[in-house]
Amino acid sequence: MTAVYTDDKDQQWMQLALNLAAQGRFSTSPNPHVGCVITQGEQIVGQGFHVKAGEPHAEIHALRQAGDDAQGACAYVTLEPCSHTGRTGPCARALIDAGISRVVVAMQDPNPQVSGQGLAQLQQAGINVVCGVLETQARALNSGFLSRIERNRPYVRLKVAASLDGKTALSNGQSQWITGEKSRDDVQTLRAESCAVLTGINTVLSDNPRLNVRRFPTLRQPLRIILDSRLRLTPEYQVITDSTSPTLIMTTQTQPQLLARFAAYSHVSVLSVPADEHGHIDLNRLWPLLAQRGIGLMLVEAGQKLNSALINAALVDEIIYYQAPKLLGQTTHPAFCLPENPHALQHTPWLSHSVTAMGQDCRWILRHEDSATWLNTTLDDTI
Repeated sequence: MTAVYTDDKDQQWMQLALNLAAQGRFSTSPNPHVGCVITQGEQIVGQGFHVKAGEPHAEIHALRQAGDDAQGACAYVTLEPCSHTGRTGPCARALIDAGISRVVVAMQDPNPQVSGQGLAQLQQAGINVVCGVLETQARALNSGFLSRIERNRPYVRLKVAASLDGKTALSNGQSQWITGEKSRDDVQTLRAESCAVLTGINTVLSDNPRLNVRRFPTLRQPLRIILDSRLRLTPEYQVITDSTSPTLIMTTQTQPQLLARFAAYSHVSVLSVPADEHGHIDLNRLWPLLAQRGIGLMLVEAGQKLNSALINAALVDEIIYYQAPKLLGQTTHPAFCLPENPHALQHTPWLSHSVTAMGQDCRWILRHEDSATWLNTTLDDTI
């Protein structure tokens, strides 16, 4: 593998390619977000990004724009060009046929169908290949795709909206609205970025949410996943009546008469999954099942019971905590219900990633140290 060359221009053009790739974050699932910039000297002659699964990849868009100017040019690509034929042709071959002389790649593709083969094809064709430029940024951009491929589980964001004293609802269950409009709009963006939005049956029964993207109605809707061990959900709830988004109900029940309850709804599917020793859905076995269904980036919007179970099981990669400047009082519902942890005074596995003002609220993003270590894995660590 060619060593990383940290030329400032390489980083500048790669950053532009990453910016382009991010434009596809609402629509490429289950594919990764990829951007491509083609340059001749100091001039951009072509650029593009992967817009939607099944449509041309970023390199093809950039090559089409470059035309004959691709001959002898340098291509900056945020992910290793594919070497296989799926719903589209191999991008490595397209770069070779276009006469590209140098390819700079942010990171190797962990997909077993590619996994270094695209880079090898380029090198065998006599193209100068550099890999690893802005790799950390490229991995962060595709955390969901990488988690699904490398860890066989989704990358899980747990969203919490709470008061200053850590409460999510009044004692009567009322929670609208703890946080302000800017925070709620930001959650709509999180949903739009996600392959799936997951919640528990208690949240559905108490709040009757839609769990869809309403701020951007033209975007692809994420899959709604409802964890319902005893299959208490009935067809009158909005996750069933609202057909704008697909819904997957996961339950431990197997009785045909129960499962048939939703047969009339074409956007709803029911999947029976293993139970743990308490008769609940086995969360540790659930994540691989979701990864196998193409779920990469997943947002959890649930109550204290499921939130706490996921935290206890170490199944959360990020906590996105919206905190409002309100005090609800001691008899209200907390965001978490966890056992005392005296070790937290000496060490916490949660690392502050960013803190952002959202109107009067504060958005605090925390990343689990294990997830941060995995996400920041460098090329040299994986080859």
